[in-house]
Amino acid sequence: MEFEHIPVLLSETIDSLAIKPDGIYVDGTLGGAGHSYHICERLGQKGRLIGIDQDEEAIAAATKRLEPFADKVTIVRNNYVNMRSVLAELGIERVDGILLDIGVSSHQLDDADRGFTYKDDDAPLDMRMDNRQSLTAEVVVNEYSENELFHIIRDYGEDQFAKNIAKHIVRVRNEVGRITTTGKLVEAVKAAIPMKFRATGGHPAKQTFQAIRIEVNKELDVLQNSIDDMIDLLNDGGRLSIITFHSLEDRIVKNGFKKNVDVCTCPPNFPVCVCGNKPKGIIVTRKPIVPTDEELETNKRAKSSKLRVFERRRDD
Repeated sequence: MEFEHIPVLLSETIDSLAIKPDGIYVDGTLGGAGHSYHICERLGQKGRLIGIDQDEEAIAAATKRLEPFADKVTIVRNNYVNMRSVLAELGIERVDGILLDIGVSSHQLDDADRGFTYKDDDAPLDMRMDNRQSLTAEVVVNEYSENELFHIIRDYGEDQFAKNIAKHIVRVRNEVGRITTTGKLVEAVKAAIPMKFRATGGHPAKQTFQAIRIEVNKELDVLQNSIDDMIDLLNDGGRLSIITFHSLEDRIVKNGFKKNVDVCTCPPNFPVCVCGNKPKGIIVTRKPIVPTDEELETNKRAKSSKLRVFERRRDD
């Protein structure tokens, strides 16, 4: 299956990076190179793009897509949480812009064998973005305790029936055996939700699948642990642009940016700051940038997307 990815908030994101023709830019979630292709179009002969992704299929697709810019592109299979070490190995100390497009690509959702979708009954419970890791959705569903499942579904899926869903999953695996397919997991989730709630809203298993996927790939931990590093990697005036798709991610980005601006540790009653801590930059987007009605008409995936931008200000 071709790695398809329709980039969301494309023009807004490219514009937010304020690309310099001779600058160095990092796409930490390269995917199918939907955004990166347009970054490369704006680079001059001395410009450079570093593309990072942990998905083997994404690496192959992006390499092909970016062939016209091969002389200025370096693609690395890794997790963006390791961006500092990736750049160090390439001899790069600082960059002029970093982009993250968090979440699952259209290809990953549409390829049933990846196990991300709740729409295919026979898909294996996988959900790994990096097939080199050992933790899969099947391991989470079958080997985590009921209490662990409850916390994951409640915290990452924000599902009001988390406790009952966890209980039903454990009951099914105890009575019937190991849950190995997406279809069997969907059945367990549906059985845990009252009929009147199943008949309204979206798919009853959507939030559970989101929660398990986040756990498998440690998505929120990776994002939380990366923001400070990425800001430190920026040159003066460099931009960090992050696209999120649900409130948990957006909250981490919003708070991460704020923490790098509100750095004063003086007691609130001090008339002037004496701690000497200086803001690392400014938040360009006081409110997140969201898709236009026109984009939503052509790309449903963009529905919940939000773009936040931070600009580094250095005095060193």
